[in-house]
Amino acid sequence: MFFSHRKDILRFLDAERDVSVVKSSFKPGDVIHYVLDRRRTLNISQNLHSLLPEVSPMKSRRFQTCAVVGNSGILLGSGCGKEIDSHDFVIRCNLAPVVEFAADVGTKSDFITMNPSVVQRAFGGFRNESDRAKFVHRLSMLNDSVLWIPAFMVKGGEKHVEWVNALILKNKLRVRTAYPSLRLIHAVRGYWITNKVQIKRPSTGLLMYTLATRFCDEIHLYGFWPFPKDVYGNLVKYHYYDELKYKYFSKAGPHRMPLEFKTLNLLHNKGALKLTTGKCEQQ
Repeated sequence: MFFSHRKDILRFLDAERDVSVVKSSFKPGDVIHYVLDRRRTLNISQNLHSLLPEVSPMKSRRFQTCAVVGNSGILLGSGCGKEIDSHDFVIRCNLAPVVEFAADVGTKSDFITMNPSVVQRAFGGFRNESDRAKFVHRLSMLNDSVLWIPAFMVKGGEKHVEWVNALILKNKLRVRTAYPSLRLIHAVRGYWITNKVQIKRPSTGLLMYTLATRFCDEIHLYGFWPFPKDVYGNLVKYHYYDELKYKYFSKAGPHRMPLEFKTLNLLHNKGALKLTTGKCEQQ
């Protein structure tokens, strides 16, 4: 089942190319339109250009088992850390903290997404030196991992992207930066809509799962649970690491989490992926 599903996705997506634009795609000073906000434009700065990879960071890479780790509170108390870290390649979303939650979420991070809004939400908008130091420390833990920054999606995050890029360059951090291609969202959305899943704007988790089909033979998902209670009726935090309250069924939000989850669950039942929503067996 998985292989036919993968072949299907590859008709829409060249995951290697779509993971990141590369240096030769642009030159400093180029003006591009935002993917989800076509009327607004962005100038490619010298810093941004210098951090674009020469070749796709996923070029020619293949892994037997991959974990995509979402950030739902369902992970708390799961004891899944060891199991997550045992995968060949681990993808995490939105620079979520791991060290203090290692027993449940693991620490191995090979590919980490970071929406520009994270700078504001988790690092105080870099307003003071200690916020910046905290951020640099978090990135220094990544070393050779790929840090994936959706810089071209919507207007509003460009100064955060510039600050992040400046800190990476100034501190000579060894993280490998990647910036998703301008067509990625449309390709992923196109794939799901063709399969009768009406997704307005895929969440980071769904984007990562879809990309992973390209370079992973087996995909395991953790921390995907878009409901306020677990199957036993216990309350579940929205994120495992903060107190954010959120309306799962709000029509206003861009993502359709319960619909996405239903789709992933369906694929789990067909054997195309493994979705873990409970406790992990201790090895």
